[in-house]
Amino acid sequence: MLEQTKKLRYNIIIVITYIVGIILLFQLFNLQVIKGSEYRETSNTRLTRESTVKAARGNITDNSGNKLVTTKTGFSLELYKTKIDNDVFNNSIYNLAVLLEKNKDKYNDNLPITVNPYAFTAKDKETQKKWKNEYGIDEDATAEEAFNFLKKKYDIKQDDPEKARKIMAIRYEISRNGYSNIKPVIISNNISYISANQIKEQSNKFPGTAVVTVPIVTYPYGSLASHILGYVGSISAEEYDANKDKYGMNDTIGKTGMQYTLEEYLKGQDGVRQVDMSVDGTITEEYISQEAVAGNNVALTIDSNLQKVTEKALAENIKKISNGAYGKKYNAKNGATIVMNVKTGEILALASYPDYEPELFVSGISQTKLDEYNKNKNCYNWAISGTYAPGSVFKMVVATAALEEKIITTQTTINDTGIYPRGHNPACWIYTDKHYGHGYLNVTGAIKKSCNYFFYELGYRMGIDPVIKYAKAYGLGIKTGIELSGEAEGIVDLKKQCEDLYGQQWQLGDTLSAVIGQSYNDYTPIQIARYACMLANGGKSVDVTLIKSITDADGNKVSKEEYEKKVNEKLGLNDIPEVEDLNIKKENRDAILKGMKGVTSEAGGTAYYVFSDLDIDIGGKTGSAETGVKNQVNGWFAGFAPYDNPEIAVVVLIENAGAGGNVGDTAKTIIKEYFGMNAKDVEEDLTAIPSTQVNN
Repeated sequence: MLEQTKKLRYNIIIVITYIVGIILLFQLFNLQVIKGSEYRETSNTRLTRESTVKAARGNITDNSGNKLVTTKTGFSLELYKTKIDNDVFNNSIYNLAVLLEKNKDKYNDNLPITVNPYAFTAKDKETQKKWKNEYGIDEDATAEEAFNFLKKKYDIKQDDPEKARKIMAIRYEISRNGYSNIKPVIISNNISYISANQIKEQSNKFPGTAVVTVPIVTYPYGSLASHILGYVGSISAEEYDANKDKYGMNDTIGKTGMQYTLEEYLKGQDGVRQVDMSVDGTITEEYISQEAVAGNNVALTIDSNLQKVTEKALAENIKKISNGAYGKKYNAKNGATIVMNVKTGEILALASYPDYEPELFVSGISQTKLDEYNKNKNCYNWAISGTYAPGSVFKMVVATAALEEKIITTQTTINDTGIYPRGHNPACWIYTDKHYGHGYLNVTGAIKKSCNYFFYELGYRMGIDPVIKYAKAYGLGIKTGIELSGEAEGIVDLKKQCEDLYGQQWQLGDTLSAVIGQSYNDYTPIQIARYACMLANGGKSVDVTLIKSITDADGNKVSKEEYEKKVNEKLGLNDIPEVEDLNIKKENRDAILKGMKGVTSEAGGTAYYVFSDLDIDIGGKTGSAETGVKNQVNGWFAGFAPYDNPEIAVVVLIENAGAGGNVGDTAKTIIKEYFGMNAKDVEEDLTAIPSTQVNN
């Protein structure tokens, strides 16, 4: 009985297997034969494509959360591969180019040939040769011959060279990006709403063309903090070659400032869009298969209102100097100002003049405007990249060296008779102006009155080596490690610079020049700002920084250790010598700072006429640094406030200011703003952030 049951089950299984097999064979026959033609017809009439969903870059804010850089809704133009006739395709491209130009929108044009006259955009013969070889053009071909070669290659029948070039520019963009059956080619990264709407309404005229909503980087406050924030632009060939795994050929990438430094954190992660279209280029359906992830948000240490007042004060000070407001007209054009927390090293404001509009670079700056910026060095960050002789703001270094090395005491006096009788017999500035000396001064009085004679004598007594030692101790000639590219080093060893670089033996005359901030002294404003902090806070070294925090899209903070490591590697900051705390004897420090207070708060001080009406006491020092060019003197002010319990350090540098006292107005306005003493009309509200932003 058991045996019969097993046999019956076996037979049933065999029958079921046969039935399933017959069903499968029928389905296969149905797919291949009965419905095969139908499916083939569908595949020939419908195309599936894939495009990138651009991620919004992260916001950059100030220390209060005001968005200095964010994104707004924009439109990009994509072109998908279709199966339309070449003549129809070229005609569509031409109409597209005309429409965009009419609406003053730009399309990607990297074609290295101009017409009327015919010429290669690259003047370098090797670059021309490389390009010709890449596109199969004869090495000896002229620009016109190369143009005609491409015209034939793309089967452009338009006779007018300028009209033909419009087609060729876009065909060339398609060619260099690789016209994939899957991925589209981006024709324009940012077109106007007008163009986007017209293209959508006339979609039948532009087969395979898609208008896509994208996040566009925007700067709600225009040029504010431009040298800190930096700009973004289209990725270069070199940048693309180095980052093919992360970027497309038409992507945007951070070029300068924080946009460059924190590119890895700001850029976000792109998503994927699926697109269905007919073979004639009509899009029938599209959907997101992978969502984009916005970039991380960066909070800076700067105060937007203080930054605005700082930039305005610097610009107005330069204008006043140029217009002769201080008794004589000077050709002042450039300058820098830094405001720093003396305890933490956090930068509250950093201005470089002239500034620029970073948003102009987003979609491609015009050549005219770029030429203007290059001529005037608008994008150059004088605060971190410019190196200058410090003039008399260097005298506190010399005073520290002489006191700490016991060359003098706080009570030692030196008699300034006008002309110093050693070296090249230099005269004190007061003798040059009034033909008499300062008389007997101690170190406090010498700083207050900026007596050159006093410091000449210190230089003679101790030589240059202690001066170099304490200049290094204050971090002069050493990069601060600020999180911006392009920071200059300056000169850290004056004697070595003279002997090794210039092949000259160091002389007493060099020492006499060096101790008043001339000779080979060469430092950046940001280094002077750190030096001012150390004077104010008792010699404590500070970590100069612009970054308050980095937070991902979900609100999680990136560890400081992580982003500092990556920033240091990217900017090459790991080998910067560390500046240690400088333990100055209290008596010596008090004598130096009392002199700085005298500069601004006591009659006879070199900046008393500027700060005499200030409601709080501050410490400061002016500096007038000769440039080697006749009648061109750079002006410095370095100081801190308030005197009794310092909170901020302020440094101002204006090229060709005539004298250090002429730049004090900038520092005064900044200090008054910080302590709430400015008139209401000085402080202006920040411009409202556009409602079009998409990255919150």
